[in-house]
Amino acid sequence: MDLPLPLIKVEGTPSECGVAYGAAARAMIAANTANYLDRFAATGLDRPAVRRAGSLFRAASRQHAPRVAQLLDGVAEGSGVPVEEIYALNARTELLYGNRATECTSIGVLDSRTASGHTVLAQNWDWHPAQRPYTLLLATRDERGSTVLTLTEAGMLAKAGFNDAGLGVCVNMLTSDRDGRPGGVPYHVLLRAVLEQRVLGSALRVACSTPRSASINLLLGQSFSAGVPDSVGVPGEIIDLEVAPSDVGVLNPIDGVITHANHFEALPTVHDTLRDIGSSSLFRSARARRLLGSLPIAEKDIQGVLADHGGYPQAICRHDADALTEEDRSESLYAVVLDLDERRMSIAAGPPCQADTYHEVRLTGLFA
Repeated sequence: MDLPLPLIKVEGTPSECGVAYGAAARAMIAANTANYLDRFAATGLDRPAVRRAGSLFRAASRQHAPRVAQLLDGVAEGSGVPVEEIYALNARTELLYGNRATECTSIGVLDSRTASGHTVLAQNWDWHPAQRPYTLLLATRDERGSTVLTLTEAGMLAKAGFNDAGLGVCVNMLTSDRDGRPGGVPYHVLLRAVLEQRVLGSALRVACSTPRSASINLLLGQSFSAGVPDSVGVPGEIIDLEVAPSDVGVLNPIDGVITHANHFEALPTVHDTLRDIGSSSLFRSARARRLLGSLPIAEKDIQGVLADHGGYPQAICRHDADALTEEDRSESLYAVVLDLDERRMSIAAGPPCQADTYHEVRLTGLFA
């Protein structure tokens, strides 16, 4: 399979999947952990402080997302990285929450608006360019037969992805005055817990009810084209959740489309700290919606929006060109399109304006 990054496939119980993943990506996980330890140190967190934080996040994850915690404990065992550091790795957003670099533009389109008649999610993943070598695709099939495919960083469990029930998620970082509160599960643990769900309502319940310490935007969707009684011909659904500590905002599709960047649009009860400093986020979401237009939306149209340079270099297609400091550097590392009806991920190495092609991974036959 011709892909722009490694694909790791594991099967078994959560613990068995975690151990196998840790062993398969052992070198990448060790390197990624060392990389983040350096980044944590630059913000004043030495290794003992990182491990103390990781221990607290492990306790919260075991309480509120036990199957995900079993996965992460297995990753630590398989990779040989201390378990507290694995949890700190998965809590990199919480531990770096003072870093206000913006990342990602997400798009959701209902089947009533796509040229294919399929429910589609898409996004650019914008982050520090140093993370590119530590990125992979993770495919898991658990003991119940549930299959998940997700883009992620080595040692972590989720980012943009979907499962064989046709449920998918894209993600954007948000920042609020509530971030940093103790007791929540890591941002990326919450993402994985959502992807473990088979039903959209259950995914929403997990996203809303799980305690968190950082703000996060989840663009969720599900195709009802298979696996549900009498679901043939039933339209899919998309919904956006702005999830802050102790509060949730909701956006529903307008004319079959949802777009989102890195500022709050539906949750006036929290102070959006991004508004204190300004950001390209304030136009990226609206621009993405406008560029999609009013005609039936083909997948190439979505790819074109992900490659848009309006506001370059701080555009939807983000380029590493104008950072004030090393920590502020950001680039669209990968572009992802999720066709939830086909259970297909199309992924391009970024910046997407330079991508010659999108590479496809389908869940069908992945574990044949």
